[in-house]
Amino acid sequence: MRLRVLGCSGGIGGRHLRTTSFLVDGDVLLDAGTGAGDLSLAELSLVDHIFNWEIWPDFSQIPTPQSPFMRYEEIELGRTVSLAGRAFTPLPAIHTVPAVGFLLDSGRGSLVFTGDTGPNDALWAIVNRLDNLRYLIIETAFANKERHLAELSKHLCPSMLAEELVKFERDAEIYVTHLKPGETELTMQEIEESSGRIQPRMLQNNQIFEF
Repeated sequence: MRLRVLGCSGGIGGRHLRTTSFLVDGDVLLDAGTGAGDLSLAELSLVDHIFNWEIWPDFSQIPTPQSPFMRYEEIELGRTVSLAGRAFTPLPAIHTVPAVGFLLDSGRGSLVFTGDTGPNDALWAIVNRLDNLRYLIIETAFANKERHLAELSKHLCPSMLAEELVKFERDAEIYVTHLKPGETELTMQEIEESSGRIQPRMLQNNQIFEF
């Protein structure tokens, strides 16, 4: 599997900041945030399912309800969906609104994306069972000075991230996403100071993961 980071910021502003969006193998979008807008028309034409809601016409009813362009299917938490030999599994997230993370498994290797979440024991119970885990992408939305806000909004800050990573029992590359604009350097410095032997790296736009 090949995952391309289209966006990984906790906010927008300027030419380089895009909210979370991951393109998998050119035909699946995960967490289709503003980064999806940077795809070319040719690339967008390869992605079948873009959830537009009220902004665009309801393509689940067009051209007819009996034969629409788009069908919605709710995926139960923990239920694996197989697409062309690739496995996608929604993982538990703890957030102020219903949210999930994702496990992507090619058979040869796997990647976990936590989604927006606060402290999450249920996630680690699953992650620690993955023998083929290659990459972990985990959010950290606030600097330590805003820990109270992180707790209220059910996000992480560097000190909370360190507390979560103590629960991590696998050996995988760790990347931090959802950093707030204007606090990126401070937050990454605090992560470096508090993470001990585990040194997460900052996720970057257009970064590629193959597994």
